[in-house]
Amino acid sequence: MSQHASRLGGLRGRSHVPFGTPSHQRLRRIPRRPRRIAMLSVHTSPLHQPGTGDAGGMNVYIVELAKRLAAIDIEVEIFTRATTAALPPAVELAPGVLVRHVDAGPYEGLAKEDLPAQLCAFTHGVMQAWAGHRPGHYDLVHSHYWLSGHVGWLAAERWGVPLVHAMHTMAKVKNAALAEGDTPEPAARVIGEQQIVRAADRLIANTDEEAEELARHYEAARELVAVVHPGVNLDRFRPADGRAAARARLGLPADALIPLFAGRIQPLKAPDILLHAVAHLLEDDPSLRERIVVPVVGGPSGSGLAKPEGLHKLAARLGICDVVRFRPPCAQDELADWYRAASVLVMPSYSESFGLVAIEAQACGTPVVAASVGGLPVAVRDGVSGTLIHGHDPADYARALRPFAAEPERADRMGAAAARHAESFGWDTAAAATAEVYTEAMRERRRLRSGHG
Repeated sequence: MSQHASRLGGLRGRSHVPFGTPSHQRLRRIPRRPRRIAMLSVHTSPLHQPGTGDAGGMNVYIVELAKRLAAIDIEVEIFTRATTAALPPAVELAPGVLVRHVDAGPYEGLAKEDLPAQLCAFTHGVMQAWAGHRPGHYDLVHSHYWLSGHVGWLAAERWGVPLVHAMHTMAKVKNAALAEGDTPEPAARVIGEQQIVRAADRLIANTDEEAEELARHYEAARELVAVVHPGVNLDRFRPADGRAAARARLGLPADALIPLFAGRIQPLKAPDILLHAVAHLLEDDPSLRERIVVPVVGGPSGSGLAKPEGLHKLAARLGICDVVRFRPPCAQDELADWYRAASVLVMPSYSESFGLVAIEAQACGTPVVAASVGGLPVAVRDGVSGTLIHGHDPADYARALRPFAAEPERADRMGAAAARHAESFGWDTAAAATAEVYTEAMRERRRLRSGHG
């Protein structure tokens, strides 16, 4: 056992066992698999619309994972910060999934960077909810993102249950690959993430690369890191009735080249690279202007909030306003139609812990051109379901898009391979693997409490 695991046993395994409690009672108290977990998402609600503000892939991840966990008889209570007084204290998201709204700070106008000052208030709200239940109500805490990790750390210690944490993104990784003009993550976040890594019983990474980053940048004990690929809702994201029908529903030309950007509009996601690439394409082949449409589906987020019109102004400077169509974030069913309608999804991100958008598009039968960063080499099968690009030179993206203009059938051919590739990323698989992580964390806690640590 590593020094980290040994320290966990010494500091936590014994500290929550009441003096004089017989070992057979302690063993019986914790089931093999959790009955009910507390899931924490401080800074963004699973009820928010993905694609704007701080709502994105993590929101989708939490919603889909919670639903699938409930389907295998693990109840989930999701704690998130209330952002309006009109919200009820609790909302049933699905059978077995409850969203609890916690009052912590002003409802509106509070940036994510200001949330660390509200963690004490948020923790108080979580503890109030817990105090209304019998002991042992929650068997485990699963926190998402570093802000939630700090609340989860305290809650797990207080309740005497394991803490499972998912980073989703990491400050050190983001700071190593900043887009031009983007704001570095603060030192406080780096320190906070280091503390969570030391405190967690288990860490869930989206990919092997993320697991390596946890070990390299944060000295995470490798035996405490489990790799669980996120999934995709294969009932919602599927080829359905095809590209032509989706284009008709969205009012798009049937024979157009349609490179799509879908996601939060911020430097990290690099939608500007797609616009520059399109300008390159039109410069090389002016006739393409008659048959290209570039949808940008999403809203400002993160550092992009400082210049919400920045992408519109860039399109004007590049002289491509006539081919770019800006659309606000939309419901998941409509988003699936945007994926189906596209010739190709373009993801030039500087950092992606996984890239759920890439899997969703492929599940709809649309190939992907993406940066070879983070989890995208797992999400996209290079040369089969899409193309991975090293670096962020718009000319390279233009070069990757050119064959889709020259061979319209390429989108169909690669799209069929993309749909097959995405089939292996169902949420049922992800939920089963996550449940196994929970079970192992609880088994280890039980082993330490029984005196075998």
